[in-house]
Amino acid sequence: MLDIKFIRENPEKVKEGCKKKNVEVDIGKILELDKRKRELQQQIESLRARHSDTSTQIGVVLRNTQGPGPVSAGLEIISRGKDEKKEIEKIEKQIEEIEGGVKSLLVQLPNLPFDDVPVGDESKNVVLRQWGKIPKFAFEPKDHLELGEALDIIDVKRAAKVSGARFGYLKGDAALLEFALVELAMKTATKKGFTPIIPPVFVRSEIMQGMGYVDTPEDLAERYFFEKDGLFLVGTGEQSVGPMYADEIFEESELPKRYVAFSTCFREEAGSYGKDTRGILRVHQFDKVELFSFVKPEDSRKEHEFLIAFEEKLWQALKIPYQVVHLATGDMSRPSASTYDIEAWMPGQKKYREVSSASNVTDFQARRLNIRYRTKEGKPEFVHMLNATGFPIGRTIIAILENYQQKDGSVKIPGALQGYMGKEKIERPA
Repeated sequence: MLDIKFIRENPEKVKEGCKKKNVEVDIGKILELDKRKRELQQQIESLRARHSDTSTQIGVVLRNTQGPGPVSAGLEIISRGKDEKKEIEKIEKQIEEIEGGVKSLLVQLPNLPFDDVPVGDESKNVVLRQWGKIPKFAFEPKDHLELGEALDIIDVKRAAKVSGARFGYLKGDAALLEFALVELAMKTATKKGFTPIIPPVFVRSEIMQGMGYVDTPEDLAERYFFEKDGLFLVGTGEQSVGPMYADEIFEESELPKRYVAFSTCFREEAGSYGKDTRGILRVHQFDKVELFSFVKPEDSRKEHEFLIAFEEKLWQALKIPYQVVHLATGDMSRPSASTYDIEAWMPGQKKYREVSSASNVTDFQARRLNIRYRTKEGKPEFVHMLNATGFPIGRTIIAILENYQQKDGSVKIPGALQGYMGKEKIERPA
């Protein structure tokens, strides 16, 4: 959520930011309601001061009145006090209604992109750098599903029988590969000061709204929602890690506070009908290692760079070619002010595919969730929040299978994972 004071002082900048993100919100209406609210607040403050004087006068009259009841002058003062109280209650109700209207418009606003973010849709994304050499095979490389089925480690046919489309079983070495990836990511992260955490997979609807992921029909179409309980299933670990400190205040000395989370995630993929239906690239249920940081505002840009470098370190450890992409304004999430993706080379598709993402959401989520820190001067300020991907397990397994495949159908295990796996190669069980 944007600061109303910032909107009031920078209406054109807000309009420009919304336009860059292809979001239409009536900024004029927000400012109109805000102005009316401030006018009413001035009225009510004046009225309360007058009512306070009236109450004092009533007290004096009642103390000085002799006999069974107050004199006519006293009755007049009491009547005036009642009228003032009614007027105060009336204005309070008006302010409450206006605040509701302002809030309903504010939650429609996206976070404003930084000035250095490319403007446009997905076609305007900028590749910043590439790492690693794309493997050359002396044979026609297979995709992950063909490899996985031949090695008997991926089974989508039986998963479809049990759960429907876009599910899969990871078996044998694929399952062990998942645990190896999780352990590699967790150990690497803890050495960098991250606290391991396994968060809930259910999130209350008001909390999910606070994170800014259910503001549009398109957002809702991606979420599994249990209406009876008012609970969403998380689509990524950050959605339950970020709200941990809602309505709490950090001490400045506690920041940065970093978490590395392992979570099973769920997405309806309603907007992806007919897209990436083969294998386990785009599924309804998947596991992820996620990174999350709470920092002081002045440190968020530096923290963003730290998270991107950390993601790159993980992919370099696997020795899988990748590229870093700066997302354009129209390809970013609503809460993000800046997002960088890592795309790994997938030989089976002969192209780079998104595997990791790092976003700086500044104070957008913190304002909605009321997450603050106390400065050295004792003043509470909103923290900045950032999220990044450690490993998306399914897509990382895809990248390993396709980049490390051998002519005989086996798959070499990246050196960084061999110690966890206890072997150097994945072969079909005898």
